[in-house]
Amino acid sequence: MILETIARGIVRHRKLVLVLAILLLIPALLGTAATRINYDILTYLPPELDSMLGEVALENDFNLASTGMVTVEGLPLGELLSMKAEMEQVEGVEQVFWLSDVIDPAIPQEMLPEAIQQAMYGENATLMLVRFSAPSASESTMNAVDQLKSLLREHSFIGGMSVILQDTKALVDKEMPLYILCAVGASLLVLFLAMESTLVPLLFMLGLLFPILYNFGTNYFLGQISYITQALSTVLQLGVTMDFSIFLLHRYEEEKARSENKEQAMAKAIQNTFSSITASSLTTIAGFLALCTMRLTLGRDIGIVMAKGVALGVVCTITILPSLILTFDRAVEKHRHKAVIPQLKKVSQFVSKHPGSILAVFLVVMVPFTIAQSKTSVYYTLFDSLPQDLAGIVGTNKLKDDFGMTTSHFILVDEDINGEDLKALCADLKEVDGITQVASVSEFLTPGFSMDMLPESIAQLAQSGGRKLILANSEYKSGTDELTAQLNEMNSLLKAADPTGVITGEGAMTKDLIEIADVDFAHVNVASIAAVFLIILLTFRSGSIPVLLVVSIESAIFVNMGIPYFTGTSLPFIASIVIGTVQLGATVDYAILMATRFREERQQGKAPREAAQIACQYCSQSILSSGLTFFAATIGVAAISRMELLKSICLLISRGALISMFVIIIILPCLLQLLDPLIRHTTLHWLGKQEKVQPIERKELA
Repeated sequence: MILETIARGIVRHRKLVLVLAILLLIPALLGTAATRINYDILTYLPPELDSMLGEVALENDFNLASTGMVTVEGLPLGELLSMKAEMEQVEGVEQVFWLSDVIDPAIPQEMLPEAIQQAMYGENATLMLVRFSAPSASESTMNAVDQLKSLLREHSFIGGMSVILQDTKALVDKEMPLYILCAVGASLLVLFLAMESTLVPLLFMLGLLFPILYNFGTNYFLGQISYITQALSTVLQLGVTMDFSIFLLHRYEEEKARSENKEQAMAKAIQNTFSSITASSLTTIAGFLALCTMRLTLGRDIGIVMAKGVALGVVCTITILPSLILTFDRAVEKHRHKAVIPQLKKVSQFVSKHPGSILAVFLVVMVPFTIAQSKTSVYYTLFDSLPQDLAGIVGTNKLKDDFGMTTSHFILVDEDINGEDLKALCADLKEVDGITQVASVSEFLTPGFSMDMLPESIAQLAQSGGRKLILANSEYKSGTDELTAQLNEMNSLLKAADPTGVITGEGAMTKDLIEIADVDFAHVNVASIAAVFLIILLTFRSGSIPVLLVVSIESAIFVNMGIPYFTGTSLPFIASIVIGTVQLGATVDYAILMATRFREERQQGKAPREAAQIACQYCSQSILSSGLTFFAATIGVAAISRMELLKSICLLISRGALISMFVIIIILPCLLQLLDPLIRHTTLHWLGKQEKVQPIERKELA
């Protein structure tokens, strides 16, 4: 009764609904502009980890959490000092540290202590350390890095985490409009083929504009979102919630045929659509919220934003879209054409005639894919997912080539550790495989020069906040087995010398990321399956239907995740975690639609085979329209993005939509048909409240 009243109110006051919807775009746009975007994935690690505690100390006490490294090749001394002075004037730069800050730069290189030569000089190159006054991913540091790039002389290169994050921001900002254009353009193409009116796809896109902008605007209350969430949320929300618009329109067309006028038809369509998409949207929301179980809070970031987007999509589908359709109803009718995407009548007949053979072939195919998906390689080196011609990547590679500085470790020990123990620790660390240099500021001091004689900004590099700092450079890349083994050995040496000591930096944080991601992958899969299973169980009041639907989608996920193994493709770690949840939550709708129609036909007295054929035929058009739209919304991003991380996620999602679509149209009807006896005995009122087993059904089952 309440829903009926609301539906009639929306229809009656549709102009007011549209006016309010447009007015709400104002705070949404303001919220969007004010929402901070975080480009540093490592900041989403749990704060209690040693690497994160060390990172906080570097930022608060040493002002070293945000640094850049400038490699200078063959630049005259005067020009080098001039560039250094210009860099120090850039807003957001705390200090540019070079040899001239501690000794006379005119002293010949060969007369310097060996430790200084190793740390500050490479083959035909020297090194400057840039300290920023704000964290790496802050707007201040991003702007400072952009200005520093413009001050670089010929044969000078800047690298390090802060620089790479600024490159990431510039690349995302450049490509984001293209992502949206591709998603909208490709989705419109599919909708023009699927819908019977040229105007309807445009109304769908206009209707989806509101929940997408509302979603971006309400992200302001989260404080910040990651750049991955920002890049994916539009295309995912478009692909996932388009189903709701299609369901509403199809129901409206049905109701018009048996209603007195279009207002009455729309009111009934709103009621029925809301009821039908409730379970569908809840499974999708539950799937996204399962990401919140990750210790890596990037999952919570993506999960909350996408769950919120789906919920807003439901609300806007039953309020704004009906108002738009009624307002432009005459134009919709005027521009009608025949839909190109058909119902798969012949396919449905073939499926219902050969369910056993189809399932047998499918099970055989699933064996290699089930094995392959567990062997698909995953990488954790975040820089590998970026274009290798970015300034930060080139500069970081120069550090490796000229100084053997592929990865830098920042080691913090208690300030009470005496000088001899500190030297012994540094000597032990130098013996660890892959370590190229171990240094502290105290090693740069000439005889008779005490720490008190150094400028405060330099002394801070040696000791601050109750800790002393050691810098160790490694020739190994972060995220590799070699670096993990190296860090384990270093940590053992450190804890023996100082139980409170910690190692931080990109390498240590990436190592923690690997260990957490492996656990998160299992947690997210279990949580998403359990949540979706429970919602389907309550919806169908069945013990078997949830198993069949979840197994169908999970088999599609296994195929999707197995393909990279056969193609020799390595996936970024976050893609392997996110895809299972997204594909399950987004495409289980197709399975619910198929199972619901099969149940309806069975309750009308149809035999399992006929019910499966009808369900497959009449659901195929909606599933094709929805699945192809989801595919179109994401495949464009996969095609144009230069960021391997986003490209991989979108390729998996787009391919997953097609695989799920195939499994639900071809495999699920076979399962429903063959396992109907089991379903009847494990489902409450499967054939209706007056459930009776007809003789013809017994004969057929026999």
